[in-house]
Amino acid sequence: MADLAAKGETPEILFWVGCAGSFDDRAKRVTVAFVKILNSVGIRFAVLGTEETCTGDPARRAGNEFLFQMQAMNNIQVMNGYGVKKIVTACPHCFNTLKNEYPELGGNYEVVHHSTLLQELIDQGKIKLSDSNSFKGKKITYHDSCYLGRANNIYEAPRVVLEALDADLVEMKRCRTAGLCCGAGGAQMFKEPEAGRKDINIERTEEALQTGATTIAVACPFCMTMMNDGVKNKEKEGQVNVKDLAELIAEAKGL
Repeated sequence: MADLAAKGETPEILFWVGCAGSFDDRAKRVTVAFVKILNSVGIRFAVLGTEETCTGDPARRAGNEFLFQMQAMNNIQVMNGYGVKKIVTACPHCFNTLKNEYPELGGNYEVVHHSTLLQELIDQGKIKLSDSNSFKGKKITYHDSCYLGRANNIYEAPRVVLEALDADLVEMKRCRTAGLCCGAGGAQMFKEPEAGRKDINIERTEEALQTGATTIAVACPFCMTMMNDGVKNKEKEGQVNVKDLAELIAEAKGL
């Protein structure tokens, strides 16, 4: 953004990378895949780079309201300084916070989750997948992220994206409004689970494996970590992949 602003230019969208997409090695691959898609369809975008800090979502979920407001105000100041209008992010936690919680602090933007943007690009014919893509006819199951589904009612966009792959989409018993959390939300990502009979991500992974799918599709870096851990726990790494929607589209397009 700073480089474009110096030239007096403004991008169509600000790509909000998020902490996971910036620092987590697995989530970085999602960031790269999504950027390849944006470049391939000619969308002019920019990132904040070193000026981007955490949205404050984990702080607020963990109960540290003061830290949340400090982080949020800092980000709003930077984005308003650049005149940001539209933001796209691949993280439902960032999406929910930027969309629903920043307006009360003066941050009013059009915020789009990457699944919705991918759906729009497919509907507009800007993303075309060849009939020979590697997912044709393969079984894929989709795990609904809490902050995308129940919190923001986005259920169809990710499924439209998967249908474009011409794959066989098999739903888990608990899906859409009745979907089961992977266990990472509400700052649970950053701590060991409380004592109980079974970790929630193991329960969710079992449901995914029961579908017989060879790919578990996710649209959230937190879900990615939890489902990956579940697949490792079941020693199925060789047979079952956990992939983000952006990775699946990029792979199918040969990017």
